Amino acid sequence: MNISNIILFAITVIVSVSAVFMLRRERRQIRELVEALADVKNGNGNRRILARTDQALSPLVYEINDIVCMYEEKIVILQQMEETSKQLMTDISHDVRTPLTTLIGYLDAVHRGSVTGIEREKYIETARRKAYDLKEYIDALFDWSKLSSDEFSVTIKRVELAELTRNIMIDWIPILEDHKIEYSIEIPECAVTVNLDSDSYRRIINNLLQNSISHSHADCIVVALIEREAEIQISVADNGVGIQKEDLTRIFSRLYKCDKGRGERGSGLGLSIACRLAEKMGGRLTVDSTVGQGATFILTLPVPR
Repeated sequence: MNISNIILFAITVIVSVSAVFMLRRERRQIRELVEALADVKNGNGNRRILARTDQALSPLVYEINDIVCMYEEKIVILQQMEETSKQLMTDISHDVRTPLTTLIGYLDAVHRGSVTGIEREKYIETARRKAYDLKEYIDALFDWSKLSSDEFSVTIKRVELAELTRNIMIDWIPILEDHKIEYSIEIPECAVTVNLDSDSYRRIINNLLQNSISHSHADCIVVALIEREAEIQISVADNGVGIQKEDLTRIFSRLYKCDKGRGERGSGLGLSIACRLAEKMGGRLTVDSTVGQGATFILTLPVPR
């Protein structure tokens, strides 16, 4: 056997041995893949597979790890949604059961004949108001539900905002006067054009005003429209009790009610609905408050180009 044949034989042996070791290594990694996937299937979303960049199966391993990560993230999101749904049902059950129990109590008293004359009429009127309050809560709940899904859409059109805001405030003036609340409406005389959904805008302003009247204990409300270089701001400010610092970060959360200083009446959905409507129109709703000095809600909308 000459030198060339010896070298060729040696190379063949080395290649064969290397191929055997590589095959064993790949087989071992395939077993690890199968075991890891079985572990993930059994619920262990934290399982990961290690691989060197020079291994043939490395691209597959990295892809599987990415899939497992996505799987784990979706599991976490589903768990959070489940907890949110449970809390939502608990809150709804409480908020519906209380006025419904009161309503039934008044109607039962009337039905049994426990009250007569003027008192009976008062019981009927109270029951009627409670029924409307309950309907208002359920309507708000359905609105919030639609806004949280893809079922709700807005129709964005170019609108003259100053005139629209004046028309909204005209309807609120008798209500403010009835509550003995002083008011100031600061709207520029010039036209202010913006792209928005008129019904959604009206709903936001109505919700903000109703929130101030019902919960702030204010005796003065200021509505102002300010046109800036790149945006338009509409603010609703009151001089009421203000909002606690710990409540500010959650004030726009669904069914959240500030129990300290602000009234308990209401669905806890008005501000959440207003915030979502603002986002649907490409804007944002923020709040600034100092306890004892009032609160200012600011709706910011982009200036059309």
